[in-house]
Amino acid sequence: MNELNRRRFLLTTAAGAAGLSLNPPVLAADASPVTPLAIPPSASSVTPPVTFPLAPLVASAGEPPAAQPARPLPRLPIKQVEAGVLDVGYHEAGPENGRPIILLHGFPYDLHSYAEVAPRLAQQGYRVIVPHLRGHGTTRFLDAATPRSGQQAAIGQDVIDLMDALHIPEAVLAGYDWGGRAACVAAALKPSRCVGLVSVNSYLIQDISKAALPAPASVEAGFWYQFYFLTERGRAGLTANRKDIAHIMWKGNSPTWHFDEATFQRSALAWDNPDYVEVVLHSYRHRLGHAAGFPEYEEIEALLATQPAIAAPAITIDGKDDGVIKATDGSSSAARFSGPRQHRQLASVGHNPPQEAPQAFADAVLELARSGKWRT
Repeated sequence: MNELNRRRFLLTTAAGAAGLSLNPPVLAADASPVTPLAIPPSASSVTPPVTFPLAPLVASAGEPPAAQPARPLPRLPIKQVEAGVLDVGYHEAGPENGRPIILLHGFPYDLHSYAEVAPRLAQQGYRVIVPHLRGHGTTRFLDAATPRSGQQAAIGQDVIDLMDALHIPEAVLAGYDWGGRAACVAAALKPSRCVGLVSVNSYLIQDISKAALPAPASVEAGFWYQFYFLTERGRAGLTANRKDIAHIMWKGNSPTWHFDEATFQRSALAWDNPDYVEVVLHSYRHRLGHAAGFPEYEEIEALLATQPAIAAPAITIDGKDDGVIKATDGSSSAARFSGPRQHRQLASVGHNPPQEAPQAFADAVLELARSGKWRT
């Protein structure tokens, strides 16, 4: 055996003796192993999963092998579909004939908030759809002239348009932050199409007429970014520093969630969307009464102004360590749910429960999916 082959043999043997695994199992926050899913083929365009090849072990004579850098987290495969005014990027898992569940992310996050929830639901036979909201990821506007609205009527209508495009007559809807609001709006707009609703922070349809009323000072302090986005300085800041702003928000929103840099950077790719800044700015300016809504959403906003009750069976969730909206017993919003509703608090969880407590979030969704009165 020549000297080079002898060194390669020794390196390979040492790696095997140390139990080196090049494909470790993905673990959920509660340490439950998650089995990777086989995504069914579809006529829709599909972005294949990203793979990350390892560099070969190479050592110079007399030197130990260099430490291998941490591997980036795998990204969920994405399909595209034209829906309403958007070309929506979405992840799909589970059987195509399974009963549908739609999972909606918040700001500043992305669809990887459901990277551990979606497999759990798909493994139970459900068809799971996880879209990028407008202004995020691979979701794009079909027409350059379409207003880059972020108002609640727009993101709620997007959910209905996506269901139409994917030929989904009804679904369980679940979300947090912007996604929770979109789910609440869709459930209120089209009660017959919502089998069940999981909403973090309860009823999230905004009462724009009360936008000028102050919240307690401790709550207002957590909304610093909303006030920042009302200014042109905020526009410049979000354009230049979107990752830094999001990182501060992640830590403040969920002070007990110890996410790693790879997790953050995976989501950060979604904020490179060309419409991200304009959609975000309009969302906060509209809700705080500093920007008008767009005419195409006037009728929906008029309905939402009445604060319509949600008839679908609902499970609402508060993280006990939510840094944005403090946990409550749910009683203040009880009148906004005309159907059966449960309220739950999750210990050591902040503003992003599906990523911080995936099993608890999946359990809530499954409970509604299994007990729901499906009409189709």
